[in-house]
Amino acid sequence: MSTEVPPTKAGLLNLLWLASPALPVGGFSYSEGLEAATDTGWVSDEDSASRWLLDQLQLSLARCDLAVVAQAIPAWQTPDRARIHALNNWILQTRETQEFRLQTEQMGRSLVEWARSLGDLGQGLHEQLSSAELTSPTYPVVMACALAHSGASLHDGLSSFAFAWGENMVQASIKSVPLGQSAGQRMLARLAQAIPEAVATATRLTDDTRQACTPMLAILSARHETQYSRLFRS
Repeated sequence: MSTEVPPTKAGLLNLLWLASPALPVGGFSYSEGLEAATDTGWVSDEDSASRWLLDQLQLSLARCDLAVVAQAIPAWQTPDRARIHALNNWILQTRETQEFRLQTEQMGRSLVEWARSLGDLGQGLHEQLSSAELTSPTYPVVMACALAHSGASLHDGLSSFAFAWGENMVQASIKSVPLGQSAGQRMLARLAQAIPEAVATATRLTDDTRQACTPMLAILSARHETQYSRLFRS
């Protein structure tokens, strides 16, 4: 009986790395409007937090950032610098509040710095990011470059991006509502079940159908900028 262990695909390990909460991009410091929704009382327990995040996944992330990542990955693989710049500019131009724009810029810069800090291990990734000459690199576009280098499929890369977002938002819910760890795991399970549909939505969208229009989320983000007591930067 053979005891040989089959090799793990490099793409899988790279996706686990990119989706890890330990990735130093500062995502833990943002709630993306959830803290403001908690302050208003719209999110107050596990059920309301789950509904909020599931809606945000389908109505916001899938139609905006996830769709951009879906289009940016093949642009990095080509590479198509004009397309990369167009997608990056679209992210910057469609952020509805100052908080949201600062978030995507800070996380984008941090991801570029992470690639640089890897030295020889991240040389190819950092060189491609540098060659694009993005003045204000945004998180979805920079992460798309990392996913393009991961060796994983487009579907798996998008699933990884969505899961990392979901894990961060669940942790924000646990801190802001607050909730227990078991509640957080149940919420994450619900999000994981909904991610395939979100990925399918993102891959179907074009430049004409991609959108960034979540009025209530924008209102909450604007309120959060002057909220008296805050744990998060958004």
